[in-house]
Amino acid sequence: MQQNSLLEPFYFPPFSEIKETDFLPAIEKAIEWAQAEIEKITDSTEEPSFQNTIEALEYSGLPLGNISSVLFNLHSAETSDTLEEVAMQVSPLLSNHGNDVLLNQKLFERIQLLWNRRELLRLNPVESRLLEKTWKAFSRNGALLNETQKEELRKIDTELSMEALAFGKAVLDATNSFFLELTQEEMSGLPDSAKEAAVAEAKERGLQCDGVITLQHPSYIPAMTYLEDRKIRETLYRAFSSRALVQEDNNINRVYRLSELKRNRAKLLGFKSHAHFTLAERMAKTQERVNTFLEELLLYAKPAALNEIEELKRRALADGCDELKKWDVAYYSEKWKQEAFSLDSEALKPYFPLGNVLDGAFQIAHKLYGLSFLEKNTIDTYHPDVTTYEVVNKEGKILSWLYLDFFPRKGKRAGAWMTSFSSQMHLNGKEMRPLVSVVCNFTPPQKNKPSLLTFNEVTTLFHELGHALHGMLAEGKYPSLTGTSVYWDFVELPSQLFENWCYESEALALFAKHYKTAEVLPSSEIEKIKAASNHMQGTQTLRQLGFGLLDMLWHGENEPEKPLQNLEKSILSRLDFLEAVENTSISCSFSHIFQGGYSAGYYSYKWAEVLEADAFEYFKEKGIFNNEVADKFYVLLSSGGQKDPNELYEEFRGREADPRALLRRAGLIKHS
Repeated sequence: MQQNSLLEPFYFPPFSEIKETDFLPAIEKAIEWAQAEIEKITDSTEEPSFQNTIEALEYSGLPLGNISSVLFNLHSAETSDTLEEVAMQVSPLLSNHGNDVLLNQKLFERIQLLWNRRELLRLNPVESRLLEKTWKAFSRNGALLNETQKEELRKIDTELSMEALAFGKAVLDATNSFFLELTQEEMSGLPDSAKEAAVAEAKERGLQCDGVITLQHPSYIPAMTYLEDRKIRETLYRAFSSRALVQEDNNINRVYRLSELKRNRAKLLGFKSHAHFTLAERMAKTQERVNTFLEELLLYAKPAALNEIEELKRRALADGCDELKKWDVAYYSEKWKQEAFSLDSEALKPYFPLGNVLDGAFQIAHKLYGLSFLEKNTIDTYHPDVTTYEVVNKEGKILSWLYLDFFPRKGKRAGAWMTSFSSQMHLNGKEMRPLVSVVCNFTPPQKNKPSLLTFNEVTTLFHELGHALHGMLAEGKYPSLTGTSVYWDFVELPSQLFENWCYESEALALFAKHYKTAEVLPSSEIEKIKAASNHMQGTQTLRQLGFGLLDMLWHGENEPEKPLQNLEKSILSRLDFLEAVENTSISCSFSHIFQGGYSAGYYSYKWAEVLEADAFEYFKEKGIFNNEVADKFYVLLSSGGQKDPNELYEEFRGREADPRALLRRAGLIKHS
């Protein structure tokens, strides 16, 4: 075999040395190594112990995990036709290997023996939690099945991995394939920064038009918010909302197949539905509780949303529109916000240059948790846009290395996310600190102007850095129990909590400074931001609740209705006050639940919002930089999954979360 840098031991991924063709042979070899480690456990003649079975299993397959994380992080942030093909080749191999481990009868017998003897093992609380997590991983994923059932499970898991990849590729291809050429007149209403980006896009594509709008968020969102030409907004809306629906390679059959596969898998494992399977290991526990939770929020949000839509209808009618359409909502909502709060989202952007915002987030993390972020130019990266930082605590100990990747590219999927290349753990007596990555799609800098963020992009950056803090501050021995390895409806707490500092004068003063004059954002504008924070809150809440209820419909006990339009209408007609648009779909590009990890879990955003609204009330009571509260939250962040999340939260807050905190913050009920 030719030299393959992925097969050499590495801490930092050697991106500049990796060839795309290295991945398949590297993963094949790493699977062999991992299998050998499993065989060493199962072939041992020693009586099963926590150390020679549970710990040994926990640390097995680390090279495979490292190589896979590099591949799939690149697949999301810097893909190519070759990487797409490699991912399709590798996914069934990884799925089969995962099943080889989870369905290994000899291995499970050792785990079962330890589980049965757990009261006699004298394990500490973290060891007990790892034993429980390991036993559940096996028992919930096929170890108790007979051989015929195990073979069926293998087939399902292989197909699931392939269909999910195909789903994501169809969304990415549909997003990248659309662009709209505009004249100067057609760009009327578009802010200067968005016009400049459209002009730059046209030049980059070698087109003779004045500007180009794409379906990437930094291009699409300003267009839908400001373009005066209603027909163009309609064209863009229809294109965005029909991604992977109307194209030849569409996701219509895939969403039904993915739902069916998950349902069949759950039933094979003894659960009524995928939701029942998933929620057994979530804070919410049951689908009934999730639906009750969403419906209770709906009761408060729906009247507010109805009033908001009626106001938008009034404004649209006064503007000469015969009927408010979906492509009008962002446009008239922005006009209303400007009028009601004298707040112009575009006028704020010069106060939020990306460099300042990032530095501000770092300063806030320093004030709260004593962290310092030192830029390092010596760490290998996968693209010139990526910057890297060494993160140290107040004692000077290195806690993590952070990769930041902020601008859209053809090979990068839409949205924003936090991920990691390796987790925190203790290995062979040595502590390994994590490598964490944040990936976004912000407006790139222009020729004479830095990247200027909308306020929504500011909160997005804080959100993802909140996830990053959860990963970077991890303290523990076992990688599957550290960092963001927590229940899915708990993982959004740190990210959503960190967003709150974007609305506080004391925090904004650190970074909201004009990129030309360094003038601090006036306090009057800060008050407007805070006052406008609940603008259209009812409608926004309803939108999120719709996603959560739709997710539960796809993954519940009953087979989803056909055709797709009827299925979506059965949920959205209760929540949507505007006429449905033909040939559009949420599901076909709903990557969170069909490609990501949020199937039967999209409700988690609102669930965690309750926690973070309650948590930030605590900060507000004591002071947003109060050391006592910050130290308590540091403990929660660093604990990862080593304790039950309900227990962790109650230790931080001194009680359970108050669900009315979210309604108070959203302005849907009055403070009592």
